[in-house]
Amino acid sequence: MRSQESMSFKTLLAYQKGFEQAMLCFELSKSFPPEEKFDLTSQIRRSSRSVCAQIAEEYRKKNYPKFFVSKLVDADSENSETSLWLDFAEACAYLSSEQLKRVVNLNEEVGRLIKYMIDNPSKFGVR
Repeated sequence: MRSQESMSFKTLLAYQKGFEQAMLCFELSKSFPPEEKFDLTSQIRRSSRSVCAQIAEEYRKKNYPKFFVSKLVDADSENSETSLWLDFAEACAYLSSEQLKRVVNLNEEVGRLIKYMIDNPSKFGVR
């Protein structure tokens, strides 16, 4: 069984929203055409999941301020990459306007949350 301390990154709103975004990208990408399996489908799933992975890694480095911020910058970069893949999904008409609006709003929220963490590391236990 995992200790609560090792799981504490899961209490971060940025992680929770990032996870929600990754799962939504996964669900939405199921409807992409088969020829996109190794391109857009794979890319959007990978980048959206990486946001959560970077946040998890960042939280474990809160005793090292530069590493903490560096991992958050990586998370923000992955979130921006996810936004790019969403642009391609929109341009290819793979998502309805309602689906796109939902996932783009979530992507923007994740970006704001990560930015807040970058700007306010002391609020997250960074010394």
